Amino acid sequence: MLEANHNNELPDIPAKRYFTIGEVSELCDVKPHVLRYWEQEFKQLAPVKRRGNRRFYQRQDVDLIRQIRRLLYEQGFTIGGARQQLENEPQQKTSGQPSASAKKLRDSMLGELEKLRKLLD
Repeated sequence: MLEANHNNELPDIPAKRYFTIGEVSELCDVKPHVLRYWEQEFKQLAPVKRRGNRRFYQRQDVDLIRQIRRLLYEQGFTIGGARQQLENEPQQKTSGQPSASAKKLRDSMLGELEKLRKLLD
């Protein structure tokens, strides 16, 4: 098992569609039983279950698990506090990159601000 303390020290997420619980455990440095517990505590975390009740996580699940891990282990939230934080915050990508719609909105606002600045000059 990895001994990373911070999400930025965790391994890169491979370009795959589905991940097993063992793979997610290693990618997020969280034991499988903790992942199963978090599924009960965080309604946003719902991996696909296939034959034999086997869990298959998608990339957004891995990103969410890393966000939960950061809230609990690095920022010191309780389970309830982390749950509330996730419900109150809009979903953010853990990569820190703005979404395409956020970029478009930012560019539009910058354009408007530039027009206002020219008017004021």
